[in-house]
Amino acid sequence: MNYSTIKKTAVAATLVAALGFAGTAQAQQVFGGRSQYRTWSIGVQGGITTPNNVIGGSNAFGQKVGYFQNKVGEYYGLTVRKQFSHLFGLEVEANRGKIKTYNHDLSGPALENKLGARSVETSVNWAASLNGVFQLGTIDFLRRENAVNFYAKVGLGAMAYNPVQYANNDFSGTVVYDNKGKWGEGIIGDREDKNDRDNKLTAFVPVGVGAKFKLSEVVALNLGYTMNFTDDQIYGPARADYKGKFSTVMAGLEFTLGSKDKQNLTFANPVATLYDELKDPSLRNEVEALKQRVSTLEGTVNTLSADADGDGVSDKFDKCPGTPAGTPVDGSGCPIKFPEPVVETVAANGYYAPIQFEFDSSVLKTSSYSTLDKLAKELRDNNSAVQLDGYASAEGSDAYNLTLSKDRANSVKQYLVNAGVSSSSITAKGYGEKNPVASNATEEGRVQNRRVEIKK
Repeated sequence: MNYSTIKKTAVAATLVAALGFAGTAQAQQVFGGRSQYRTWSIGVQGGITTPNNVIGGSNAFGQKVGYFQNKVGEYYGLTVRKQFSHLFGLEVEANRGKIKTYNHDLSGPALENKLGARSVETSVNWAASLNGVFQLGTIDFLRRENAVNFYAKVGLGAMAYNPVQYANNDFSGTVVYDNKGKWGEGIIGDREDKNDRDNKLTAFVPVGVGAKFKLSEVVALNLGYTMNFTDDQIYGPARADYKGKFSTVMAGLEFTLGSKDKQNLTFANPVATLYDELKDPSLRNEVEALKQRVSTLEGTVNTLSADADGDGVSDKFDKCPGTPAGTPVDGSGCPIKFPEPVVETVAANGYYAPIQFEFDSSVLKTSSYSTLDKLAKELRDNNSAVQLDGYASAEGSDAYNLTLSKDRANSVKQYLVNAGVSSSSITAKGYGEKNPVASNATEEGRVQNRRVEIKK
């Protein structure tokens, strides 16, 4: 049996239980909520140890060579458990005791131990572990409260131990090995071995099953069997090809903490709890009141969602009801008025329409690009020339407006040159405020005067 594999598997299962499943259990609501239950408990227990376990395998002592026997040792301790749901809990367990094993005379000490030891008594000064406890099934599940609960547990822990080996197989005679007071490790964080420890510290993995019997609202009888695995030689110097292991058979009493008015979550019956809550008159009244609120809310939603003209704006907020289908509307349901686009076309007399500019600007508008592209193509195809006359409105001084009108004409020229028209075929001049096409007394007229005329 590969105990290293068992250890890794059990450690992984413990971590999954403690981190993953525990987090899920905490988020889970047990019908009325976990606050309605008692979830903390403490237990005391006692029993026996044996160096064997039910899945087989052998220790360094008790080899099956001819005939072997093993003695039992005492083991006792306590537990503290937090139940997260009726299916899962986390438990801290602490124990101490002894483990005994020996070889019969027919085995021969030379086969097992170079020191000639035939029996070992290992004192477990203390052992502590964190266990995930999974409740597997219950008896009387359909009754209001369960009376018997079956469980399995897996965990990870540490223990401090010291083995003593004897020359006789009845734990007597010469002590051939006892390292008490000479261990060089055992306290986590030591920077160097001091060789003055009474016990050696090692990790172990407990894996067990058990059953709990409810005796009262506070007390339960707990019976359990646990296999403990470790990579250490817990029976002292012996055959190195065997890893240490031992089993415990325990019986104890578990006491549930908290108010007696609350149910013990370990023995809770979720079906009965659900039945009681559904039967509760106050819950029925709450459900009926909730139905009324839902009905009222549905009516309000229907009112707010009514849209007779189908424009996407509720009638309650539609300021322009009866909008024709397909008409773009704003947030108040009224038609959106889009500005008519300015289309640059060629005038009837053969001249292109003027290129317009913003106030005090010589930057081309994007709306004029299409007109200039057409003009550039015509000039390239026909290898013809063009004259550009720039103008300005009456704001500002004459000198400034003259410069501005030249800049506007050059902006148009530069665009045409960039479009592939020869610079020598383009004449660009500025005339300032001269030759207005509209009155400079109004903004509408001034807008028209900010221009470049195209002449071929």
